[in-house]
Amino acid sequence: MCAYHALSEAEAIEYARRLPDLFAANSELVSREIGDGNLNLVFHISEPSSGKSIILKQALPYAKVVGESWPLTLDRARIESEALMIQEALCPDLVPHVHAYEPELALTVMQDLSDHVIMRRGLMEGNKYPLFAEHISRFLAHTLFFTSDLGMNQQEKKARVKQFVNPELCKITEDLIFDDPYTNSPNNNVPPAIQDAVEAVWNDKELHLEVALLREKFLVQAQALLHGDLHTGSIFIKPESTKVIDPEFAYYGPMGFDIGAVFANLLLNYAAQEGWSQDASSRQDFRAYLLNTVRDIWVGFDRQFRTLWNEQGNDRMFKTEGFQDAYMTRLLQDTFGYSGCKMVRRVHGLAQVADINKLEDAAAKERAQRIALQIGTSLIKHNRKAASIEELLDIAVKAVQ
Repeated sequence: MCAYHALSEAEAIEYARRLPDLFAANSELVSREIGDGNLNLVFHISEPSSGKSIILKQALPYAKVVGESWPLTLDRARIESEALMIQEALCPDLVPHVHAYEPELALTVMQDLSDHVIMRRGLMEGNKYPLFAEHISRFLAHTLFFTSDLGMNQQEKKARVKQFVNPELCKITEDLIFDDPYTNSPNNNVPPAIQDAVEAVWNDKELHLEVALLREKFLVQAQALLHGDLHTGSIFIKPESTKVIDPEFAYYGPMGFDIGAVFANLLLNYAAQEGWSQDASSRQDFRAYLLNTVRDIWVGFDRQFRTLWNEQGNDRMFKTEGFQDAYMTRLLQDTFGYSGCKMVRRVHGLAQVADINKLEDAAAKERAQRIALQIGTSLIKHNRKAASIEELLDIAVKAVQ
């Protein structure tokens, strides 16, 4: 099993059996392939006699959403496992533990989180998570601060940038988020009911300028080690626990991209309440919960990030009066812009979201799509003028009035 090949379930069991200190010798092990993403095989290996279980995640050399015509590097498995280990060192309770990494097989062995649910599904089912804002703001503050020039040795940071060069997966982001949605690309999947709104996006030159500026920043600003794909499908959750998974898109980029990804997916669910909420009252209540969560995440992140900076910042010049406030304002503005970009691509781009696409009522789905586009394009256009998180919430509220 040394040479790379896609594992069968029997091979996954045999590999798991050889891992030290996990399962009893010669015990019965059961495997289920549970991967529902686009890029990997995911095996759930369990030992019925003890109730123990682990996850084996193997990178595939192509994107399942397209097939073997879209090849992908297997190095992303290394990037994911190394990113998880860095994140675990900074926030041990907020990521799954990595038991092992097998480079020849592009295979990562990690903690089983079957007692959690994917957050996207939980939100679609109407569940609220009162600790999520505190958990994710702490994850963002610690992982972004301590991998940046603000919080780590700046020469070591340069070596870390090299470690996480991730050109193939960054290329996916550059195309699917910052290019295809703004032109009539064959990669798009345009819902016929909103063809007019999508064509307006294609023809909006003011919008394109802002996207170009955000694209350039994504390409050139190695600000901190990003998760790179921090949506609600990359978060396992239950009321008392949050676990961030799947950092295979990790690379050094602008911090606002990760924060914006979280906000965008909460706002996509906000738009999708056109169909998930049973009546106007419950819709208003759940949307208020989502917007309060966005506010609480930013406020918590801002507070914790500044505290880390003030107590553990390592650059004398970065403590110059006024620099921190200017930095945080730019970061808020980036967050607006990247939130908008992540929303727009999920409406008519290649990979969309179940929050909207699983709505059964066609009229509700169309309303949700139009709301999401309105919020997303407004955030992009407003990003360089943003001065308060309240402006983001106002944009969302106006889109549903």
